[in-house]
Amino acid sequence: MGRHLWGYGIRPLEPGGTRAGRTAKRALDVVGAGLLLLAAAPVLLLCAAAVRLADGPGVLFRQERVGQGGRTFTLLKFRTLRPESEHEAATRWSVARDERLGAVGSFLRRSSLDELPQLWNVLRGDMSLVGPRPERPYFVERFSRLHPGYADRHRVPVGLTGFAQVHGLRGDTSIEDRCRFDNHYIDHWSLWQDVRILLRTAATLIRPAGG
Repeated sequence: MGRHLWGYGIRPLEPGGTRAGRTAKRALDVVGAGLLLLAAAPVLLLCAAAVRLADGPGVLFRQERVGQGGRTFTLLKFRTLRPESEHEAATRWSVARDERLGAVGSFLRRSSLDELPQLWNVLRGDMSLVGPRPERPYFVERFSRLHPGYADRHRVPVGLTGFAQVHGLRGDTSIEDRCRFDNHYIDHWSLWQDVRILLRTAATLIRPAGG
């Protein structure tokens, strides 16, 4: 997959165009993800227990995603449903209205609590706290063909949240718009921008819908 993306002429880009920028971003990731994991430990345990009680063993869902430079990694989530097959998990775009979603799975998805295990991906260096959201290889290849500039998103680490997401581009929304917002984020990166995106994400999670 990495060779495929380099074939689109993509080259890695250090945040801010400097090694210092990359170091600062990684420092924010390590400190932020570490503190969030400690603070969220009780919530993580409650979510894991709810999934286990509602749907049996296999609390975590693992899926291949594409990260910086086209390299693949295993993304972690709390399991919200069981795909019928690996092919469905890799190629089905959305399960938001899937009738197989139970009460626990629906709540985890609506609240984004199913994404919390990705803090471990951030600590491991697979992801950043802020960056373009990672996608599955099947869709990366498809969107790279259909949307000019899509593969450019992989110049920097993928993120737990991003510039596109805090502007409402999540779920079943325009891929072209997401691509445009992601590349704007990369081209105008600053550490302060990452902090602002994290604060906006936190406010969205805390504030009730429509509030």
